[in-house]
Amino acid sequence: MEIELNKSVQERILHAVLFEVIANVSIAFLLAWIMNVSVLQSGLLSVISAFTATVWNFVFNKCFDNIQKEYKFCRNFIARSLHAITFEAGLIIILIPVAMFTLNLSVQEAFWIEVGLVLFFLPYTLVFNWIYDYLRWFFVGSRVIRNG
Repeated sequence: MEIELNKSVQERILHAVLFEVIANVSIAFLLAWIMNVSVLQSGLLSVISAFTATVWNFVFNKCFDNIQKEYKFCRNFIARSLHAITFEAGLIIILIPVAMFTLNLSVQEAFWIEVGLVLFFLPYTLVFNWIYDYLRWFFVGSRVIRNG
């Protein structure tokens, strides 16, 4: 299987939308089941979390870029690890009040829900992209190779 690296803007948008829709639906049903809350409550948390993560991603990465410009470090393994850890820690802190409000949780319960969401996204991202790349190759890429 060969991975296409020159995807169109439309395909990048499709990829992002599929990623978010499948994640939000999965989280809504999973949280509703685990927490014994309505799918509406867990879905609201999921959608707010996705929107917040998108905004946080923009703000955090802009700040990280500015810090890198000022201190002139390279993005080696340590820098990338710190980037990932501080991004996720910041997101958890930002989303604790959201989880508290939408699911009527204590600070501690909300913290663990947010940690759980981060842990959900690690394997989900890996599996989603692996499946997406395979399906894309199966339906699009393998035809190009056969017809090429």
